[in-house]
Amino acid sequence: MDIKTIVNNLKNCSCGRVHNVDLECVEISSGATAKVAEVLDSVNFPKKVLVVADRNTVAASGDLFDRLIEGGFEFKQLIYENMKYAKIEQVREVEELLKDVDGVISVGTGSLNDICRVASYNCGTKLCIFATAPSMDGFASDTAPIVVNNFKASFQAKQPNVILADTKILAKSPIELKSAGFGDMVAKYIGVFEWQVANLLIDEYYCPEVAELTMESVRKMVALADKVTGDDEEAAGAIMEALVMSGTAMKFACCSRPASGAEHVVSHYWECYKLARGIWPEFHGKKVGVATVIINRAYRKLFDTYKTVSAHEDTTDWDAVYAAFSPEQIPEVRKLNTPTITDKIDPRRLSENWGKIRELAYNILPTDEELMRIMKLAGAATELDDIHVSDELLEAGMRYHSYMRYRLLITRILPMLGIDIMELVK
Repeated sequence: MDIKTIVNNLKNCSCGRVHNVDLECVEISSGATAKVAEVLDSVNFPKKVLVVADRNTVAASGDLFDRLIEGGFEFKQLIYENMKYAKIEQVREVEELLKDVDGVISVGTGSLNDICRVASYNCGTKLCIFATAPSMDGFASDTAPIVVNNFKASFQAKQPNVILADTKILAKSPIELKSAGFGDMVAKYIGVFEWQVANLLIDEYYCPEVAELTMESVRKMVALADKVTGDDEEAAGAIMEALVMSGTAMKFACCSRPASGAEHVVSHYWECYKLARGIWPEFHGKKVGVATVIINRAYRKLFDTYKTVSAHEDTTDWDAVYAAFSPEQIPEVRKLNTPTITDKIDPRRLSENWGKIRELAYNILPTDEELMRIMKLAGAATELDDIHVSDELLEAGMRYHSYMRYRLLITRILPMLGIDIMELVK
């Protein structure tokens, strides 16, 4: 993945913005572990570092630690037992250990990367991610979801300087993780669609070139769907590259729009609900994949059913919204809705542009049959039972997820249309 060429191709972008990245090098190749010192030295990565991992990712990383020692790296280690989700307390723990080093190497994926990206940003240290599974889309992002008071909030984070991934390791990672990465990427259909809708309705910034970079990565990955569940280096590498491109697109756009829409926020609602009750919330990409199937199906039904609409002012029942969150989560929900995003939407503009929104949906969103076909080929989760979400939690998530972000989502404008989301989900 030639990041310099990608950046160069975006010069004089039609959106009018200058697109920059902090990412200096991406190495996704067979046997990349052997080149770790060489790659890090090529970008003058510091020699005195903190290595953050858990016991699972240490076991998966092959001879990485030996290669670092051979390359002259001096490092201390923070090894967790089993990192399942990123909490603010863990960010602070990493920050404390960064005081006497010049860089951090995160070995793993998901939550391990998240705490390191936020801590690196706060401490101003260089960051390398050594990926052990192609499981989620945050590798190259400059924001990270961190749990605070059982609420998954978005934090400013550092985009890595270096991302390394050995396809031999990626291919042998658990099928569940590779399929989760696939599920996280198909969400981009909805993310890019809703990004364009936001541009249409409230003039939110939109870049067609960045959106196309994302969708091109999705298409390449989907073409290899039938190889995801095998020990196939090409498929694992393609998923990894797509996931890195997704995070890079977020950095280019200075927002998460290219990578996520309502499906991610539904997943966050389910996760926060379970965290508040001490329940393991499942892997991020696995939940997102299931949420993508549900949201995509609901949106296709919405646009098939309602050829025209007559929008009005938002009729949200705020008492019901706040009742859907635990007491410690309510202050954050209030903050995100004061003001609320629908204050920016002109009902007349929504009604007049409904035809254009439907056209965008049919051009971007896959049919339910096609989405289910590629998900099943890739071994990705598609059903609520796969992620241990009850019918009751499904309904709560669908009704109230959109209040967890100050963001225009199709699900958030339904109260302006007098449409009950559960009509579309049943």
